[in-house]
Amino acid sequence: MRSAEVGRVDLSLAGRDVRLVGWVHRRRKLGGLSFVDLRDRSGVLQISIGPEWSSPETIEAVGSLGPEDVVCVRGVVRERPEEARNPDMATGDVELRATALEVLNRARTPEIPVYLSPEEELPSEKLRLRHRVLDLRRGELQECLALRHRILLTVRRYFDRRGFLEIETPILTKPTPEGARDFLVPSRLHRGEFFALPQSPQLYKQLLMVAGLDRYLQIARCFRDEDLRADRQPEFTQIDVEASFVEPGDIYRWCEGLMAELAPLAGIGAETPFRRMSYREAIESYGSDRPDLRHGYPIADLTPVLGGLGSTILRRAVAEGGRIRGLRLSGGARLTRRQIGEIEDAAKAAGAPGLLWAKISEGGATGPLGRFFRDDTGARLGMEAGDLLLAAAGADRVTSPALAAARSAAISALPPPMVVEDAWLWVTDFPLFEEADDGALAANHHPFVQPHPDDIHLLDSDPLSVRGMAYDLVYNGAELGSGSIRPHDAELQTRILGLLGVEPDEIAVKFGFLLEALGSGAPPHGGIALGADRLVAQLAGRASLRDVIAFPKTTTARASFEGAPTPVAFDELAALGIVPK
Repeated sequence: MRSAEVGRVDLSLAGRDVRLVGWVHRRRKLGGLSFVDLRDRSGVLQISIGPEWSSPETIEAVGSLGPEDVVCVRGVVRERPEEARNPDMATGDVELRATALEVLNRARTPEIPVYLSPEEELPSEKLRLRHRVLDLRRGELQECLALRHRILLTVRRYFDRRGFLEIETPILTKPTPEGARDFLVPSRLHRGEFFALPQSPQLYKQLLMVAGLDRYLQIARCFRDEDLRADRQPEFTQIDVEASFVEPGDIYRWCEGLMAELAPLAGIGAETPFRRMSYREAIESYGSDRPDLRHGYPIADLTPVLGGLGSTILRRAVAEGGRIRGLRLSGGARLTRRQIGEIEDAAKAAGAPGLLWAKISEGGATGPLGRFFRDDTGARLGMEAGDLLLAAAGADRVTSPALAAARSAAISALPPPMVVEDAWLWVTDFPLFEEADDGALAANHHPFVQPHPDDIHLLDSDPLSVRGMAYDLVYNGAELGSGSIRPHDAELQTRILGLLGVEPDEIAVKFGFLLEALGSGAPPHGGIALGADRLVAQLAGRASLRDVIAFPKTTTARASFEGAPTPVAFDELAALGIVPK
């Protein structure tokens, strides 16, 4: 039906008779000529219709065309006159002089307009998600999906060259310990029993290592029933990797090589090896386990200098075992009270009661904190005239997230010089456990992380001090993936589950199949799961995952374009054993 794609027509086809198909993007009339912008996935081309080269039927057909009508156009490619060229279009040097036009399908008036560039004003996202088919006709979204295709194709080729086998794991699985986040699937054949959709293929890929498959890859669909954010969806895709007889360095090397191949697809850099930073250092210096290292503004411990000032708030925080930590912003004194207030609001939203601040000038220090400064306080802090100090006092668990939020807000308000354009980072040595709200132990990553060999002796006496052999890949402050080396000894895995409060009977029911496999001769193994949606969004420079997923859910976890989820009839629920007949 077509002899060329619309966006591929160029001067090399000048003088050629071609047949094109696509959608009517715009139509306009100028004197005795009509022009149609014809669009397909490859781009847009101007079609000109005039009495000198177009049939009367074609001229008549053009007059009835509406937006998004589907047409087939035949004509001759001509070079545009110099004054008529459009440098903003990839096909702007040529046009198609239509000799014939056939309407393949009429379109009703579109509920939302279809745009070509991100500069044009868009309808609300709610409306665009309702009419997702029309929204997906936008060039920028099609480019995102094309980039996603190229990224996943490169992933498969990359790991294939390194001996990985792509193996599918079940979608209908056993409910996980975090069952409240599972999507449950009732079994019609086994009334009253349920499958779960997998939150990840974690246990299956470990079983594949025990089975001797050695190197595994899966572009895995995963499901999690939780509240949504811009970087979360209830169904998502992981680039899932596992290998036997590996150490963390092997995973780092493979992932760095992969990112070095993926980055050029999006026109960004990925200089290897990536920087490595321990979890403890990341929290101490940036308040976050996924710090954005493109800019400066590290967090500093200010206790030795500020702890002795006359501030009751600071003295009390130190007396109660806390610290005074803060950010020194070069040139920050030019920020207004309103801007400082917005930074403080970000810290409060992250859990801090507030921030103290001081501006340094030639005449001394001002501000709620500055009034306590002595003559040498600014110099002892390494500050100069024109600088701003932001400080938080208290326990690290409060000040770390607050200062991380303040740092992000400060970078937006007062961008410091960029240290590096593309900041790739490995955060390593995560704690094996964390303390839950009720004081019990909880897994920091998940229960299937090998303790650091230097810390195993602390498992019973000081479990919160035990580091795990876990690592996260971070890009420009976004976590792209998380992984670890796994316990391959059944006794150690059972011990970890016990420390997490899982009773022996429950361990047998929920994890008996894994422990049985580990006891059959499991190799040391480990891996990583990279978030495919998040990776594509970051490389494409998109703020929302919804821009890189063809049919995403809304922020209320609904598929508004198809009207899901929906109620189910009572007799269907009865047939599944969910309600009595």
